[in-house]
Amino acid sequence: MSQDTLTRLSRRSLLAGGAAFFASAALAGPQQTLRPVARGGASSESAAVPANARPVARQGAVDLIAAAGLAGQVGFVISDVATGEVLEVVDGSLARPPASVTKALTAVYAMEILGGDYQFQTQVLGTGPVVDGVLDGDLVLAGGGDPNLVTDELAQLVTQLADAGLKQVNGRFLVWGNALPGEKEIEPGQLDQLGYNPSLGGLNLNFNRVFFEWAQSGADYTVSMDARSETLRPVVRMARMQIVDRKLPVYAYAEGAGTDDWTVAKGALGKSGSRWLPVRFPALYAGDVFRTLAQDAGITMPVAALVNDLPAGTQLARFESVPLTQMVRDMLLYSTNLTAEVIGMMATAKQAGVPQDMRSSAATMARWLTERTGMVLQLSDHSGLSDQNRVSGLDMVKLLNAAQVQAELRPLLKTIAMVDENRRAIKDFPASVRAKTGTLNFVSTLAGYLDTDTGRSLSFAIFAYDPAAREESLSSQDEQPRGASGFNSKAKKLQQGLLQRWAMLGRITG
Repeated sequence: MSQDTLTRLSRRSLLAGGAAFFASAALAGPQQTLRPVARGGASSESAAVPANARPVARQGAVDLIAAAGLAGQVGFVISDVATGEVLEVVDGSLARPPASVTKALTAVYAMEILGGDYQFQTQVLGTGPVVDGVLDGDLVLAGGGDPNLVTDELAQLVTQLADAGLKQVNGRFLVWGNALPGEKEIEPGQLDQLGYNPSLGGLNLNFNRVFFEWAQSGADYTVSMDARSETLRPVVRMARMQIVDRKLPVYAYAEGAGTDDWTVAKGALGKSGSRWLPVRFPALYAGDVFRTLAQDAGITMPVAALVNDLPAGTQLARFESVPLTQMVRDMLLYSTNLTAEVIGMMATAKQAGVPQDMRSSAATMARWLTERTGMVLQLSDHSGLSDQNRVSGLDMVKLLNAAQVQAELRPLLKTIAMVDENRRAIKDFPASVRAKTGTLNFVSTLAGYLDTDTGRSLSFAIFAYDPAAREESLSSQDEQPRGASGFNSKAKKLQQGLLQRWAMLGRITG
């Protein structure tokens, strides 16, 4: 198996793990806190309905929404892409949190400004000459912002150095992560242990998460923190875990001097388990892992130290990411928050001529979208993790219908299966749906395109939001507050009903 194949597998496994994580807001871990989180008509009409489709064609959207039993607010808009005509609307002008539907906005922004061929670059520089395998100067690991860099790819950089004959660094080992302004976490105020809310900056690794694993051994536990990939499990030293006797909180975090210091409640662990935890010093994390990989390859160097300004030097190794088109497609499929924040901030750096912090960049993106599509919105981030983001269903449809957006965005969106009441895929359904999902506690959203088998294209936005329950949930110490799963299930069932109804109507009236 080639190294390229292993790298693809490594990213796929991390992303697939992330998909389950982002959909449920938790990977494996103490069971007490790891419950899932959210993420008839005329005869011609009835003849077109597959046998196991939902029997909703006679009901309007208002009826379906009322029958869903969702507390809070529901907005629904559907329009004809070709004409822009709004075909049905229920409370479509009220701006609500779009959750991860925000990533569809970010996808348009980044693709149009950076271009689909854009690639992130990670470099290793030497500030002095290499003589007889010894670098007489500093070695610099320089990030270019790549949000999808994984351990296998970091190992490729080390291999390039080893193949060039490097054996020893006489100077310092520096890590530079200032290609973008850093953030300790995307959304402050959330539980410490949520791996989908990591730090970000110009040097990112493994979506800025560290793998915590434990197993009971007699009365004690063995624990490990590593930066695992498909083939490698380098130990991480800058992230540390201590097991303590307490009930709550299950996890607690303290910032050390360049270290992530964690404690976990012993009673919550059970016999064994694992989960990804966020990293708060991403550049030092990448440097820690890089040094371990280098030592394993026979290259000696000192402990990593941060540097604010990128030193001048000779490029000794380089890794380039996949093109942005592929990265955006994966982001929309797996809903990776870090990817959205980085590509949004990188697009702003090009658009504005200078990098901006995350929230300033989100505001810049919002202004650009208004100029580009006429939509009016408020953004605090590029991923949708903040519930302070606001967009209405009518404005979301403006974006989906805007010139060229459909051609850019539609191929990148994931396919949403149409299912029956038992969650079974409906065979030979006469339409296809490509859309972006969004889930926060008491927020469930879906927006995209519905294409009938007669060739008609419809755009839609469905935003469900319970602000009172959402506000109450923010004080909960549970990763899934009571009622969040039920809200999400009802919302998804409603989404199916609304889209299946319009799949039938769209092919008849189109």
